[in-house]
Amino acid sequence: MRHTVSRVLLALVLAAPAALAAAPPASADYLTLGLPPAGANDWECTPGEERPYPAVIVHGTFGDQKSLLDNLSLALVQDGYCVYALDYGDRATGPIEESAAQLGDFVDRVLTASGAAKVHLVGHSQGGMMPRYYIKNLGGEPFVEDLVGLAPSNHGTETSGGEGWAGWGTEEWCTACEQQAAGSDFLTALNDPDETPGDVDYTQVVTTHDEVVVPYTSGFLTDGAQSVNITLQDRCPGEPTEHLGIPMSTQAIAWVLDAFGRSGPADPAAAIGCTG
Repeated sequence: MRHTVSRVLLALVLAAPAALAAAPPASADYLTLGLPPAGANDWECTPGEERPYPAVIVHGTFGDQKSLLDNLSLALVQDGYCVYALDYGDRATGPIEESAAQLGDFVDRVLTASGAAKVHLVGHSQGGMMPRYYIKNLGGEPFVEDLVGLAPSNHGTETSGGEGWAGWGTEEWCTACEQQAAGSDFLTALNDPDETPGDVDYTQVVTTHDEVVVPYTSGFLTDGAQSVNITLQDRCPGEPTEHLGIPMSTQAIAWVLDAFGRSGPADPAAAIGCTG
């Protein structure tokens, strides 16, 4: 699954409308319906005393603000958060630098509407990695309390022959695919010299069954007081969740809630069982 174009395109179909299953022309604008995930984008929501920071959900490559993200959004709303989600980067295929700027503009809008000082960020795949560019290079660090990455592409992905995503995601229609190839200039610069910059808490949640971010350990960041790496199968060896399923996983969502609900990143020793 991890080394074939057909399985990658299957993931695309599951994550986005069927119209995107074939590579569009370079001039195409990618259709999004603009529908938020369950409970999100209530611009009248006021953060409470126990949940002072809104949660912003960031989708992955080929996705949109709703695809795969209803369960995560609803869980955050039920836990008391004001929740927001955005579409960005022509379904996250455009240059990641530009997508990060769009995220920054959206965070500004959330902070203005809510009156909050910071946000929590949780992102799937590219959405777990791209915010680090916003934090590091676009002045986002003072406005981010947490970043939780669900199967994030922090160090890119490899296929057989070490070609990464090159060959199926071309610069003409998916610049972000090229940028997420392991060893790309973009990722080299992003991760040097500090993978976890600023006063932000970083939690990375990965799965050994990841067929898109390969190897799955590419999602890890440097361990430290403000950075934790969690593999679902370390707690639950039978956990079947793969790349597309991780934002819908009860187990993964429990780690998001743990990270957001405490000082520091998620606690790897937290009493989170196989059912969350």
